[in-house]
Amino acid sequence: MADDIKLVYTGSRVESMFLEELLEENKIGVIRRDTLSSSVQAGWADGSPEDSARLFVEVENLEKAKALLEEYFKTRDSE
Repeated sequence: MADDIKLVYTGSRVESMFLEELLEENKIGVIRRDTLSSSVQAGWADGSPEDSARLFVEVENLEKAKALLEEYFKTRDSE
């Protein structure tokens, strides 16, 4: 299973939700893991808001996802 999905993003929960939507709009399935949110629901806090979320995609969508995210970050950072 671990070889079937690859990490494409680690960062804030808010940005991960936006990026998840961006990828899904481009027909790329996404798995989002939010360790801070999960741990708070369980009764303790683990992680920090800056790097609590991770996005994973299937291997066959990896290059397309990386290209979309790279374009997004170039655009975001240039503004």
